[in-house]
Amino acid sequence: MAEIATIARPYAEALFRTGADAAAELSALGAIAADPQLQALAGSPGVSDTLAFNVVNDVLLRQGVTLSPLVANLLRTVIDNGRVAALPEIAAQYHTLVNQRTGVYDATIESAFAIGAQQLADLMPALEKRFGCRLQPQVVVDPSLIGGIRVRVGDEVLDTSVRARLDQMKVALTA
Repeated sequence: MAEIATIARPYAEALFRTGADAAAELSALGAIAADPQLQALAGSPGVSDTLAFNVVNDVLLRQGVTLSPLVANLLRTVIDNGRVAALPEIAAQYHTLVNQRTGVYDATIESAFAIGAQQLADLMPALEKRFGCRLQPQVVVDPSLIGGIRVRVGDEVLDTSVRARLDQMKVALTA
C-alpha cells in the first residue's frame, strides 16, 4: 500500500539518520504492531496514548526486548500521531536503508526442496555475482516449483524453476 509506505518513510529515515542500530528493536516492534488487536487498542478513542505505549512496551519486555530511548521516542511519536499501523512498514524501510548502507541485500530463495547448508554455501557466490551485491539468504520451500529455484532480491527475480520453464513452453505453444 503506497500510502503506508509514504507515511512510514520519514520515520524510518529519521531514525536511520541518527546512526542508531535499532534493527532488532524495530523488527520486534513491527511484528507486534502488525497484530490487529494492538492496532484496534491503539486506535481506540477510550485508550490514552500513554496506555497504548505501556502496553506495547510491556509486550516487548515480555519478549526480552528493551527499547532504546530513540526507539521509545519513535514509538511515542507514532502512537501520538495515530500511525501504529505504519510500524511494520517503518521497520521494513529502516531495514532496507541499513542494507543499502552495508551493501548487503535480502535474498529470498524459493526451492522445490530443502536446501542444505553446503548447497547454499555453494550457490551464494554465483547469486552474488549475478545480482552484483552481497546477499543475506532466506530459504523458502515451495513444492509448486517442481524443481530448480526462484530468487528474489528487491524487485529483481531470477526464476530457473521447472514451473517457470513449463509456463514459458505453454505460452510458446499457445501463441
